[in-house]
Amino acid sequence: MEDLRYPIGRFHAPALVTADMRKKYINDIRHLPSLLELAVQTLDAHQLGTPYRPGGWTVAQVVHHVADSHMNGFTRLKLALTEDNPTIKPYDETAWAELPDVQYTPINVSITLLHALHTRWVAVLEHMEARHWDRTFFHPGNNAVSNMATHLANYSWHGLHHLAHIEKLKEREGWQ
Repeated sequence: MEDLRYPIGRFHAPALVTADMRKKYINDIRHLPSLLELAVQTLDAHQLGTPYRPGGWTVAQVVHHVADSHMNGFTRLKLALTEDNPTIKPYDETAWAELPDVQYTPINVSITLLHALHTRWVAVLEHMEARHWDRTFFHPGNNAVSNMATHLANYSWHGLHHLAHIEKLKEREGWQ
């Protein structure tokens, strides 16, 4: 079950994020909307309603979750860049995945949102000064301070993690 739940492994914050690593992570964020769009473009309603693992979210819920999570991630970045170590607001991602917008909104709406959101996110990331990568926020859910370099690494991983859920499901089901 661990492989189905974490197909690219769990996130481990790097001890040091180099400039080359940042470029890679920024490119992961830049390209995720297109990769996600390609991963789901041929799926029908039944396939979109299939959980990526037993007890897991459906493909549609995963797509909407990525949009929800990345909106929060972008907001957290902007808060950290404009406030001194702000305390961010955690959210119940499982409860969000059960809300009516997830059930009744086509996934193309969240894909479109991700394209726009990631364009703005990359614009901020690519123009951050060296000192900005050390800016922090406090996450009361895990009682930890996170800097922007680690935040970037986390969201690079997060997008690829959920993309892999969909791609691995398609492989297992022969939906290619």
